[in-house]
Amino acid sequence: MFTDNYLQKVYSQVEQRDGDQPEFLQAVREVFESLEPVVAKHPEYEANGVLERLVEPERVVKFRVAWVDDEGKTQVNRGYRVQFNSAIGPYKGGLRFHPTVTESVVKFLGFEQILKNSLTSLPMGGGKGGSDFNPKGRSDGEVMRFCQAFMTELCRHIGQFTDVPAGDINVGGREIGYLFGQYKRIRDEYSGVLTGKGLEFGGSLVRTEATGYGLCYYTEEAMRVLNNDSFKGKTVAISGSGNVAIFATEKAAQLGGKVVTLSDSNGYIHDPKGIDLDVVKDIKLGHRGRIKEYAERVAGSEYHEGCAGVWTVKCDIALPCATQNEIDGDSAKTLIANGCKVVCEGANMPSTPEAIEAYQAAGVLYGPAKAANAGGVAVSGLEMSQNSYRLSWTFEETDAKLKSIMENIVTNSLAAAKEYGHEGDLMLGANVAGFTKVADAMVAQGIL
Repeated sequence: MFTDNYLQKVYSQVEQRDGDQPEFLQAVREVFESLEPVVAKHPEYEANGVLERLVEPERVVKFRVAWVDDEGKTQVNRGYRVQFNSAIGPYKGGLRFHPTVTESVVKFLGFEQILKNSLTSLPMGGGKGGSDFNPKGRSDGEVMRFCQAFMTELCRHIGQFTDVPAGDINVGGREIGYLFGQYKRIRDEYSGVLTGKGLEFGGSLVRTEATGYGLCYYTEEAMRVLNNDSFKGKTVAISGSGNVAIFATEKAAQLGGKVVTLSDSNGYIHDPKGIDLDVVKDIKLGHRGRIKEYAERVAGSEYHEGCAGVWTVKCDIALPCATQNEIDGDSAKTLIANGCKVVCEGANMPSTPEAIEAYQAAGVLYGPAKAANAGGVAVSGLEMSQNSYRLSWTFEETDAKLKSIMENIVTNSLAAAKEYGHEGDLMLGANVAGFTKVADAMVAQGIL
């Protein structure tokens, strides 16, 4: 699989130890495929066991979460926190509440988070967590009791200088508020231990918009540098309808694009005139409804069952913002056949290896998730800074910092790709730029 013996040896060890964790194996393989020229140039990485240590989390916490539903019945879920790497800062990464959460999913997300956080240039290590709890259909009281039970265990393992979780799928402002309140009650301290908090208690402006806005800033800059192009006049297909998708839609429209699709786990909408975002916000942020309501309210739009169909809609730019592996090889080929020239990822690892191969073979501008969706954790890092300073920056100040960070990620990724003989390869560049900073820090700190 790998021409470099060191990479092959370490990957084989991962397969042997974690063969039952397909998402984690996929993430490791994708990164390792980019690192062959780096490892060959830096023998000190092998001498210090950098890769062996990189793929093994510093700590994995798995725990029972018992809580009581509205009918008085005891429910039990599993909770996880993977503290992957702290070489360049405290562990930082979101919490995901979804039935698909497993140790493999949390480990793949945490592994990606190491490099993503490194790319932001902010001092943050990599971690991730969550639970197989599904808040959809649950009352506020049930969500509160679950979050309190979850934090009762998690609070032993986190802190503003140790591990600072944030939100992810199904963990928004409501859930972060309940988690923060429980942490504060148990620990009797008011600290920046969570990001994504409400503005009333230490949150940052732009945090809600950050991943979606950052995705578009990254895409716009990559198109400008590589293709002398922009969003202006382009048709954009976006999947998902959570915060990332909603605010990617908003920013893409501000930059001159026309977004024509959104989706949820049941199906997708297609509005050839361009998505009416006010309607989507009312459905999704107003009453947590299903995306099919859009077609019932907006004339000329269509709803189709099956979320994968979103990639059959003709577009110039595709921004997958739903979940991992949502674009397979066949979907990627359909996108390309329909004229798509740019794919940048708002979700985590939304493209399968076969899809990525198809993008690269067709010359599609491909922005990998660890780079393209780093805006969320970037503003989380800015929230940590504001908490430490005990002050708040304006929306304009924070947005300008976010834009600068995303543009720098493009610059640094392209510089790393060029250094290692792969000019213009944003995926290899992101992996190399993120990895080398962490690897050098690991070597400097000794074998830990």
